[in-house]
Amino acid sequence: MEATDPVFAIAIAAELAGMHPQTLRQYDRLEFVVPQRTSGQSRRYSMRDIVQLREIARLGAEGVSLEGIRRILQLENQVAELSERIRDLEHALAEELLSRPGRRVFAGGESGEVVSLRAGTRSQRNTQVVVWRPLSHESIERGER
Repeated sequence: MEATDPVFAIAIAAELAGMHPQTLRQYDRLEFVVPQRTSGQSRRYSMRDIVQLREIARLGAEGVSLEGIRRILQLENQVAELSERIRDLEHALAEELLSRPGRRVFAGGESGEVVSLRAGTRSQRNTQVVVWRPLSHESIERGER
């Protein structure tokens, strides 16, 4: 079972989150936690939803207003999306390094993509940002360039 699988009915989700089912309905209307729906339009909550409901309860207990909670959730979701994007970019960069070990210089392309350049070459345009990683002493000794 994945953390995003919608498996919990509203009564179970409310019990797991330590809330009343009506509170979950209200949070659905406020779009704090929007559960998935069955074909019969019943709400189904995932474990990720339960965790978020507990976080909402904690913030409310600390005196944060509903608007403050909304903003915090938006920022947390944005951070999660950006973190995932960073992981994707790091993975793409690692794949590029493994597939082209002779290339060590990268530049930003016109549409924001990462462009690999041969060592010792320059980017085509002066407006591009170039990131350079020097060779280590070990790689020089192994004859890598």
